[in-house]
Amino acid sequence: MPNMIFVNLPVADLDAAKAFYSALGFTLNEQFSDEQTASFVVSDAIVAMVMTEKRFAEFTKQSATADAGTAREVINALGVEARDEVDRLADAGLGAGGTQGGETQDHGFMYGRSVDDPDGHRWEFVWMDPSAMEG
Repeated sequence: MPNMIFVNLPVADLDAAKAFYSALGFTLNEQFSDEQTASFVVSDAIVAMVMTEKRFAEFTKQSATADAGTAREVINALGVEARDEVDRLADAGLGAGGTQGGETQDHGFMYGRSVDDPDGHRWEFVWMDPSAMEG
C-alpha cells in the first residue's frame, strides 16, 4: 500500500464544501463522513477531509484556525495526466462556488490553474509534459 496523504481543512459551510469537492469529481466516502466531516477520495493515495470549524478546532486542539480567505496557509497542488483535465477541474471548481486563485501558468511543457474553494483553500491543478521530465 502506498503512503497516503490526508488533507484536513476547516470549512465554514460543510454543504458548500461538499458541493465544491463533489463538482471536482472527488468521491464522497460516506463511511468516514458525518454531520461535521466529509471525506473525499481524490486518488488511491490522497483524501481530502473537510471539517466544520468546530470539529477542526477539536481535532487540532487549537482555539483558532487560520483564515484561508485572508492568509495563505497552504497550496494543495494536484498533478493531473492531461492538460484538458486542468481546465476541467478549474472550471468545475469555479462553477461550484470557487474563485480564481491566481493567473493561469502556461510554460508549454507545464500548464496550471488555481482555484480557491469557498473557504479560500487553494487548489492548484498542474499538468506537465512527461517528455519534458525525461531530461
